[in-house]
Amino acid sequence: MQQEIQQDYADRFIDTQAQHYIQLSDRIWEYAELGYTEFNSSAAHIEYLERAGFTVRRGVAGIPTAFVAEAGHGGPVIGILGEFDALSGLSQESQILECRTSSEIINGNGHGCGHHLLGTSAHFAAVAVKDYLEREGLPGTVRFYGCPAEEGGYGKTFMVRDGLFDDVDAALTWHPGVMNAIMNINALAVKQVYFRFTGISAHAGGSPHLGRSALDALELMNVGVNFLREHMLPDARIHYAITNAGGSAPNVVQANAEVLYMIRAPQNRQVNELYERVDAIAKGAAMMTGCSVEARFDSACSNILLNTPLNELMHKNLERLGTPAYDDTDLSFADAMQKTTRREEIEMAGRMLTEAWRNPKPLFDTIDRFDPAAAMTIHGSTDVGDVSWVTPTAQCMTSCFAFGTSPHSWQWVSQGKSSIAHKGMVLAAKTIASTAIDLFRDHSLIEAAQKEFERRRRGEPYVSPIPEGEKPPIAGRGTVAG
Repeated sequence: MQQEIQQDYADRFIDTQAQHYIQLSDRIWEYAELGYTEFNSSAAHIEYLERAGFTVRRGVAGIPTAFVAEAGHGGPVIGILGEFDALSGLSQESQILECRTSSEIINGNGHGCGHHLLGTSAHFAAVAVKDYLEREGLPGTVRFYGCPAEEGGYGKTFMVRDGLFDDVDAALTWHPGVMNAIMNINALAVKQVYFRFTGISAHAGGSPHLGRSALDALELMNVGVNFLREHMLPDARIHYAITNAGGSAPNVVQANAEVLYMIRAPQNRQVNELYERVDAIAKGAAMMTGCSVEARFDSACSNILLNTPLNELMHKNLERLGTPAYDDTDLSFADAMQKTTRREEIEMAGRMLTEAWRNPKPLFDTIDRFDPAAAMTIHGSTDVGDVSWVTPTAQCMTSCFAFGTSPHSWQWVSQGKSSIAHKGMVLAAKTIASTAIDLFRDHSLIEAAQKEFERRRRGEPYVSPIPEGEKPPIAGRGTVAG
């Protein structure tokens, strides 16, 4: 009964402050800043946190937009992770039902993964926990980690490498989604590398024999990697984007060309092995064309280390809270938005559930069953993985968008300021805050999570996937999706 009273207090605190944080979320939706350039978004979070009484360390891990906000004293230390970066080319108007295609909109940035909600809700939860610790006079430290550039820049990986999580007893986070569930999922480790080819320019008509085409080398590399796909792990993924095709003049043999490769596999070791094969193909393509090639590391992150006790605790709180109350306006908007998606997208979302959700409604109005034996692999990546290798970590998902909406889409951006998104954000804040409060009140829960953490690591130490000496790729970042 006492525990329920305390949880109710945290819920009421969040309800009374909700409008304040909805305004912050909408403000960050408007900023829509790319990874490592989230100066306004980071400043807005810090403004709110300092006003709430947190002590803030700015510019941690050599990243201007990264910060750590702390309140309380002594142990245990519970970390809450927040993100706030957007994606390029996804700017849309709020709550529209068609994709805007005009150049002034489509070339802008948009929160196509809901990180304006993610960071704000996690921040909100940290404030609620601080208030609770002070009211109860409990020892313990709550930390909010302002984590930039999750979308391909993997800011947390650099923060982990710099030891910012070394004294954290457990970490909690969430992600906006189309369902209410605990994320009992494995994400892929990833390594991103630029391959820069250098050749010799020449007149493509008058003296092509004197040229050595860097673009030819790049294209041959891509062909070689495409043949590699048949002979790699089924769960591995390789993607690329040509970042420099050598210019727009076809009558010049291109002397320079560049491609960015994203290499994914279930474990860091497998990523590194696959990278060596990709690198060999790049060198072979350079040899075939008489060019040279330079590989330059960009960023990387690790796979997720799951933690069943923490997941079960978070699920218990999510079930206690239940789903938001949707009104007719919410249901009507979600129904209209779902009609803009494809049947395959709705089916794919349903496959993420532990039990198939037949005839899915426009809004997910239940809590998915948690089954620790039903862990699944998704083929995206997140730098939460690196945090999970140094401290027990759990994350939930709450419904903020019409069921079947795909992340990194114009529909996701359009719904980002809707009341549906706001209700999902508030539910996530309550879930995280309640889970953190449980950990502060019952240290045996932390002990169980740490025991599971050690069991899953099996004595394997965390090894940062970032090469020694590499600095955060701050310049020119933010266009790559996680």
